[in-house]
Amino acid sequence: MTETMHDPSTVRRTVRVKADVERAFRVFTHEFDSWWPRSHHIGKGTLKRAVIEERLGGRCYGEEEDGTSCPWGTVTAWDPPRFFAFAWQINPDWTYQPDLARASEVRIAFLDEGDGHTRVELEHLHFERHGEDAERMRTGVSAEGGWGSLLDLFAAHVAAGA
Repeated sequence: MTETMHDPSTVRRTVRVKADVERAFRVFTHEFDSWWPRSHHIGKGTLKRAVIEERLGGRCYGEEEDGTSCPWGTVTAWDPPRFFAFAWQINPDWTYQPDLARASEVRIAFLDEGDGHTRVELEHLHFERHGEDAERMRTGVSAEGGWGSLLDLFAAHVAAGA
């Protein structure tokens, strides 16, 4: 179950999973495609595979059934298995934003709770970079189907493989 941490200018969500930090990080990144919902895709075609390239500067993208690639982010920090961040290159109209200066940022930390569990803390910030539609983007990612729901899907996937 996700928990909301309060701050009106930043979307924060946290979830606790029964996995060590290394496994939680691996499932979130390397196995991203295994838990990411096909409905959450900004491409024009059908999503075949969701990818986070595991390195600083790596691409976050969807591969569509026809083989085309639909980018949606760039890895901006990579410190496995504790932390990574990416530029959220999706604009408030849910299309790709190639300009990094106009992209918000998502940071994800994996914290060892010492009992075979990991707390995953997600923080989505810098919505002001989306300009006049910043609040619309913040509201979109914090609503039903946004980060809270996505972390619940991630946690359920981790639990199923435990």
